[in-house]
Order: sequence, then C-alpha cells, then structure tokens
Amino acid sequence: MSEPGGNALPRRGTPVELSARMSGPSGAPVLVLGNSLGTTIELWEPQLDALGRRFRLLRYEHRGHGGSPAPPGPYAISDLGADVLALLDEFEVTTAYYAGVSLGGMVGMWLAANAPGRIEALALCCTSAYLQPAQLWMDRAAAVRSHGLGSISRQVVGRWFTAAYEAAHPGTVARFVTTLERDVAPEGYAGCCDAIAAMDLRPLLTSITAPTLVVAGAEDPATPPWHGAVIASAIPGARLRVIRGAAHLANVSSAAEFTATLLAHLDG
Repeated sequence: MSEPGGNALPRRGTPVELSARMSGPSGAPVLVLGNSLGTTIELWEPQLDALGRRFRLLRYEHRGHGGSPAPPGPYAISDLGADVLALLDEFEVTTAYYAGVSLGGMVGMWLAANAPGRIEALALCCTSAYLQPAQLWMDRAAAVRSHGLGSISRQVVGRWFTAAYEAAHPGTVARFVTTLERDVAPEGYAGCCDAIAAMDLRPLLTSITAPTLVVAGAEDPATPPWHGAVIASAIPGARLRVIRGAAHLANVSSAAEFTATLLAHLDG
C-alpha cells in the first residue's frame, strides 16, 4: 500500500494490537467505528441497533483506551492509522466503510488518503484536519502525565455537550466522565494528545477519493463547524451536514438525526 504520491506508508513504529469487537450479520459489509479521544466503544451505543442491521460493525479502541496497550508516547496520527490497518488485516477485512468521531475522524482521513483501496466510504463527525494551538495539546498531555486524567476529566467532558443537554441528561454526562477516568490510560491519552498537536492532514484531503460525509455540531466548541467546512471543501465531492443544537458528541446528543444522516450516506 502506498500514499497518493506512491511512497511507502509513513509508519513510525510497530503497530499496536488494538482491543476490538466485531458484531453483526455474517456476509454484510464491514463498518469500522472510530472513537473520540477519551471515549471507548460505548460511544457508539446510540447507533448500534440501526447500524448493526445493515453492517458488520468493527469497533476498536485507540491506544490506551478501553484495554488497548499504551506504549510510551508521543504518537502520531500515522501510528494510530497503522494500528487500524493492522486490525483490518487481523480480521481479514479487505475493504470497509469507516465512520469516526473527533480523533476517530482524524484517523479516518489518514486511512482514506494513505490506503484508499481499503476505505469504501468515509464519515467524519465533529473533527478537524488541523487542530491548533499545539501548545494546548502539549500542556494537556503534560498535565495528564503528571496528575492523571482526573485533573482534566470534568473540564474536557463539559465541552462535549451543551449546557442544556447536560442539565437534561446528567447521568449520561457523568458516565462519560467515569469512562475517561476509569477506562483510559494516562499515557495513552497523552500520546494521542501529542498526535493531535503534531497533526496537519490538510495536504492529504484533496487525495481522498472515498465518498465522504462531514458532520459538525453547530454548538461544538472543540471543533466548530468551520473545521468541518474546511474538510468538506477540500475533499472532492464531500458533503457537510451541520446538526443544530449539538456540541462535540453529536452522535450522542442528537442520536436520531445523526444516525439517519449516517445511514443515508453509507447506503448511498
């Protein structure tokens, strides 16, 4: 496999054997689901029933998340992408659909650009191709390495939902805080922060050939809709859908609209 320019894939190290789960009807097309930073495969629970009737779902955990190993960082997006390519090989999946939220979407862009023959269609939710300032991510990585995830968990999760959603669903928000503190290794989280700090996927976007949907949350403070617009305008033929009233985890807070939009794209 090669980059659009024909060079070898830029793998920085040995891929990590990720924790993953495959479910769904035998013989159905495979849909890989990539999680956001600090979440686990539980992120996709609002979509499981609808997607599981149409696809075999391959849900995986990033490095240091949900039981996946957390080698010492820093990581790069190419590392995280190489992990997923190794996972596809492990499950003997030649081609797949891919949907990713935030960090999962960043990995999806890398995969679609660097291994275009493996990705049939792409959905990118609440993500960015270039998420600066780098110092913010470097500072967060340092804080987590020094003081653990409890030092940043409530502040971070507070940006994933609107105040109105949190007031109406305090239990859901609390579960995401618990998951971040309990099921994510500090070094894995910090290494992924390093990857985001060093990331610039913008030069790769024009080479993506997979049919692409970009979803943004209108109230997302982490990756505002203009980040999605940058991606959609650069990927040939990509479409942008902005979900009103949603913040960073639009697939959770606006589950029905998100699921319908995703299925319409993947079935198209």
